[in-house]
Amino acid sequence: MTDVTAGTTLVKETLVAARADVLARHSPYHFLRELPLAPQQARFGTGAALRFATEPQAEVLSMVDTAGQWLLQGLPWDSDYFGTATYRLFTGLFGAETRPDQLRQAAVALGQTLAARGPFYAFSVVPAEDVALLQALTGGGWQLIETRLNFYCPTATATLPTPAPVRLARSDEAAAIGCISAAARNPYDRFHADPWFGAARADAFLARYAETAVSGTYADAVLLPDEPGLSVDAFLAIGDAPAAPDLPGSGASRVLLTAVGSQNRGWHLKLVAETVRRAAARGFPYVLMTTQATNGAVFRTCEKLGFRLGSTTHVLACHGN
Repeated sequence: MTDVTAGTTLVKETLVAARADVLARHSPYHFLRELPLAPQQARFGTGAALRFATEPQAEVLSMVDTAGQWLLQGLPWDSDYFGTATYRLFTGLFGAETRPDQLRQAAVALGQTLAARGPFYAFSVVPAEDVALLQALTGGGWQLIETRLNFYCPTATATLPTPAPVRLARSDEAAAIGCISAAARNPYDRFHADPWFGAARADAFLARYAETAVSGTYADAVLLPDEPGLSVDAFLAIGDAPAAPDLPGSGASRVLLTAVGSQNRGWHLKLVAETVRRAAARGFPYVLMTTQATNGAVFRTCEKLGFRLGSTTHVLACHGN
């Protein structure tokens, strides 16, 4: 076994191998049995961990008093927007011999290391199967912010209603769509559920996120209702991921962000249905959609259209001011 290096930073291959089972859960397709596991591991799991040190703003930090490592990435855009150093913790690497109390202490020490640099905010999206890491982080001061259910819909077998009239958002509608996003407040989404943001800052961030989607910075399409005489009070942003060359059959459209105001009741179902129809027309075999475990309205949409539950993840966060 060898180590993978970027400069003087080493990712220990032995630790990556020890965590292979849970690292596989980082693939957005790991629950699809028709897709082979090995290329998913190489792209999203063990391979991503081994390549981590070469990613922009990546840090590989040693765990205190263990041979383990933290894989941490700085987020420049978020840091600039919030005026606070912001990080995403990809995962922790450790062997089976590492005791729970050692992992908890390592999580405490990670927070102390970041706090020594100044004010910070860090979060991690952890697969539900990664019990050891979840217990280490929560025992070490990280807070559970959101529990997510990750649904998927095979486009070939979806149960779709009569087509609804929709259109693409125009660039001059970005500000209005941002207002829709901010007004349709969900107290259980990651930003509103986290006290660190506060309601006003969470609203403002989701407005900016929606505006940026319309500009095409990270979304491939934003769908709006296009019914005569109906005011637009809903939208759905879509991100397309073509099939990876090494993972045929993996292409998908993902619902990135959606909001439905009081003037467009019932349009969540219609917008999602048109997203599935759009994906099928473009040859994508799946539509992926993530929501909070509290969002019963989305569950009903999923049941009507033929979505299935693929996986569960938890969002945890830690901060120091």
